[in-house]
Amino acid sequence: MMRFLEDLAARRRFGMKPGLDTIAALCAALGSPERQFKAIHIAGTNGKGAVASMLDACLRQAQVEVEGGGGERKLRIGRYTSPHLVKLNERFFLDGAPVDDATLDRLAERVAPVLRSLGEGGTFFEALTAVAFLLYAEAKVGYAILETGLGGRLDATNVCDPALTVITKIGLDHCDWLGNTIEQIAVEKAGIIKPSVPIVLGRNEPSVQAVIAARAKEVGAPYYYAPDLATDDEIPSDFALAGSFNRENAITVIAALKVVEGLKGLKGLKGLKGLRGLAKVVWPGRFQRVGSYIVDGAHNPPAARALAESLANLSHTSNPSNPSNLSTPFTLIFGACGDKDVTEVLSILKPHISKGYAVRTNNPRALAPEDLAAKMNAAGIPTVPCASLAEALALTGPRHSCRGATPQTLICGSLFLAGEALVALNAYPWPQDRFDPSERLKPEA
Repeated sequence: MMRFLEDLAARRRFGMKPGLDTIAALCAALGSPERQFKAIHIAGTNGKGAVASMLDACLRQAQVEVEGGGGERKLRIGRYTSPHLVKLNERFFLDGAPVDDATLDRLAERVAPVLRSLGEGGTFFEALTAVAFLLYAEAKVGYAILETGLGGRLDATNVCDPALTVITKIGLDHCDWLGNTIEQIAVEKAGIIKPSVPIVLGRNEPSVQAVIAARAKEVGAPYYYAPDLATDDEIPSDFALAGSFNRENAITVIAALKVVEGLKGLKGLKGLKGLRGLAKVVWPGRFQRVGSYIVDGAHNPPAARALAESLANLSHTSNPSNPSNLSTPFTLIFGACGDKDVTEVLSILKPHISKGYAVRTNNPRALAPEDLAAKMNAAGIPTVPCASLAEALALTGPRHSCRGATPQTLICGSLFLAGEALVALNAYPWPQDRFDPSERLKPEA
């Protein structure tokens, strides 16, 4: 596995270069693996990873329901998401589990010489995407659920062959790459829509709905608006994920499963039979309660608004006799990257925060604790900079790890910080023996 990471480290210095020419050349040299399976292709600003994980769980559960739990499954399910919280393997799921190091190493050995032949043309994300395509082609998956890395139109995943496309909530993020208005960003996300391939859009503002519907009509893609197909009442009572935003994501998933029911070439697969999978879905670091801590990867204003709404709902549930005071005085442990709208995120979260601790995230773009503390103090959150997450956790007091403990501390601002926190709190769900670096969005200066 370390050979794989070392080879990818060389790719990271080339940053992000939107466009499909390089990934197309890479795939062609590898035998076009992206054309050897059907994909469910997902784009969006927030929620796309959660939707991917829910669809994965539901489609696998549908196999169990149809086959009665016995025998070999007719369809294997893959899932490719980004970024990872802790280990690179998290990005590559097959049949409900992260792929092992040996498999990634073996596939990387096929990708590496082609990457070298492309010189500076291949990026970190393109390399990983090529590995994912090889993995799912080799496994002969029935579906590979693919999450875009950034945008949609020029994202490396957009060379796939989709049976269904899904677009989740769209908001302002990565504006330097995607546009300065929500409509411009919607145009980029709409770039995954393909002729004759159904598109399911999650709840969005009317202006976004108009952009997506217009693009679907232009290319001849059947268009479905998730809130018109599914309701909150259809979400199982034992739904495994917390947070009001995840209920919104679940509605998108249920709508997508209803569309899957009508897709051709899936003998015996009834998507809606897999709804029980929502009770089993695992998507860590998104409004995840760990004793008295809430760990969330919110790192942009749309995600912060969703987090604030969930905090308000949590407070209301805890104190229904006082609905006028929905704020909970959380202690905030915060770490963020310098290319994010930190000021706006803090402004959104401030009503729920009494004090804070600033830490550096496990990312080269991370703000120094002292710089971040200055921003937090300016936002009206009394903050102390900490040398490490461990120091901040120690300062928040004893860890109440028992189930049902009252949430007191919020850890957020970065998915990298969320991963580090879950490991520190013994709540990371998969085997962990190292922290792997993630891709940069921009080349180093």
